[in-house]
Amino acid sequence: MSSTASRKAKSAASNEHLRQRVVAALEDLKAKDVREIDVRGKTSIADILFIASGTSARHVKSIADEVIKFAKEAGVMPLGVEGQTEAEWVLVDLGDIIVHVMMPRIREFYGLERLWTVGDDGAEAAND
Repeated sequence: MSSTASRKAKSAASNEHLRQRVVAALEDLKAKDVREIDVRGKTSIADILFIASGTSARHVKSIADEVIKFAKEAGVMPLGVEGQTEAEWVLVDLGDIIVHVMMPRIREFYGLERLWTVGDDGAEAAND
């Protein structure tokens, strides 16, 4: 196996481990309406987007904090975290995985699911 193929295999394995940790964090704090969208081939900024809702600003912030904690435990430091002060929409950038945690009204207004699944034939990733 070439060194490039070996690096890609290791990266895919670590991305899957990180994806599992993100799912665990979202489930742990009972995030609502979790969607996982595979955006490979649509953008170079990430491979997977998670979009989840919280029931209050405190819940949104707590979910984002849990995602950060679980990512760090998996050995991944967030590249950036935005929106924690207002906690209506918190974005956690984990590199190949980006997590959006939003209040339901903000989520509905911006419609990220519609934006990232335009042109899909229902083939986006299933809800977890």
